[in-house]
Amino acid sequence: MTPQRFDIILVCLDPVIGGEMAKTRPAVIVSASEMNAALDTVVVCPLTTKLHPGWRSRVQITSAGKRSEIAVDQIRTISKRRIVRRIGKVTAKSAAELQRTISEMYGEG
Repeated sequence: MTPQRFDIILVCLDPVIGGEMAKTRPAVIVSASEMNAALDTVVVCPLTTKLHPGWRSRVQITSAGKRSEIAVDQIRTISKRRIVRRIGKVTAKSAAELQRTISEMYGEG
């Protein structure tokens, strides 16, 4: 399976250091599908069910029937070997909001 941009995947993020998000959890692939096909790594934003509605670095979604946040402030590159399986895909509306949040946080401005 070639991971696709905006897929929701289950990933094993351990081991971690410091304030990185840990454990096996869902994450959204944010790297371009063409990059994902060519490289042994993907760029992801982990999901969390600990909600912070006021944080501009988080995108609210529903995943597997649970309210969750895409933690754009925890963006990281991971090995494809950390991927357990694909579990879904974000909606077009959430994908657009995610792209906007990434641009605001990491783009030139």
